[in-house]
Amino acid sequence: MKKSVEKIVLSILLIGGLFACEKGDSFRIEGIIGNAEGDTLYLEHRGLAGALLLDSTILKSDGAFAFRQPAPVNPEFYQLRLGNQTAAFAVDSTEVLQVEADAADLYRTFTVKDSPANDQMKRVDALVVQTAGKITDLENRHKEGMLDDLSFLTLLDTTLIDYKAEITPVILGNPSSAAAYYAVFQKINDYLIFDPYSRKDYPMFGAVATSWNQYYPDTERTKHLYEFTMNALKTRRQQEQQAKLLENAPLETGSGLPDIVLQEVDGGKVALTSLKGKVVLLDFVVYNADFSPRHNIGLHTIYRQYQSRGFEIYQISFDSDEHFWKTSADNLPWITVRDPQSVNARLLSMYNVRDIPTAFILNREGDLVTRIEDYSQLSAELNKLL
Repeated sequence: MKKSVEKIVLSILLIGGLFACEKGDSFRIEGIIGNAEGDTLYLEHRGLAGALLLDSTILKSDGAFAFRQPAPVNPEFYQLRLGNQTAAFAVDSTEVLQVEADAADLYRTFTVKDSPANDQMKRVDALVVQTAGKITDLENRHKEGMLDDLSFLTLLDTTLIDYKAEITPVILGNPSSAAAYYAVFQKINDYLIFDPYSRKDYPMFGAVATSWNQYYPDTERTKHLYEFTMNALKTRRQQEQQAKLLENAPLETGSGLPDIVLQEVDGGKVALTSLKGKVVLLDFVVYNADFSPRHNIGLHTIYRQYQSRGFEIYQISFDSDEHFWKTSADNLPWITVRDPQSVNARLLSMYNVRDIPTAFILNREGDLVTRIEDYSQLSAELNKLL
């Protein structure tokens, strides 16, 4: 009898030990999905290469379900899927997640009980949706002509600044968390909200990459994050070096920057390099702005004074309204072209244009010799070359 009791106790300890081992190496997600009887619920891993199916179950009338999977070595992302609906959640090592949702609107009704990380992810999602809605409204008002280009850019910048102010504490408060990682990679219209190539935004990526590299070294997601962040830093430094050259040193247009070839009002195209032999003012403007009439009146005075000495203006408009540009530029005596990409044009970043209007002076050999942001200095700079 004693031997039998010992065997039973030993068996219980072994089973308990096996269960503890299993629990320690896995996470469990369970809960109830309402109004989904007969539907198939899928559990998927949201990896770097996309969603990977892990398990599935057909829901019964009570909507109850449970999945168990190996615990991740770092905070990891998963999703539940019903048809085309998905709800994302994070798992931090070994834990049991209790969830509730309704199949009528899986994303909006999905909640994870007593999970700060998932609460923060939900908050990030809500702010992204709110910000995306504001940007869509601005874009529509811009297209309808209710906002001019400069007002649109200013309000767009303000909207993104407000979003970042809300999210920054989530990232810097605990950069090793799933929510911090989730936040830095959020997108609107396929563009990262936090720009890793921006000096202001880069610290967000740097903080998360450094923290993950410390706490979860050698994992796939950490390596990807670290490489992504380091590549962004390298690229940004290269861009800053180019910007410094544009601001402070002569630069040959032909070898240093691509030629500019844009369309005039009459439809013909003019290349910037075709003006070699003249001193050229490369002027970046928007005609549909309050400053434009005064700006062009000032340029007209300069143009009449120096044109006979070999001076030319190559003025690039970034107006979104082509008709407005044509009407405004039709009677100007200098070369007026337009970049159809408007405020999204690569030329603006290529020349490190931070304010409009901004101009550059090219000498007779086509070398970029100085930046003009204060147009009252234009005559003094031209007198050095003409």
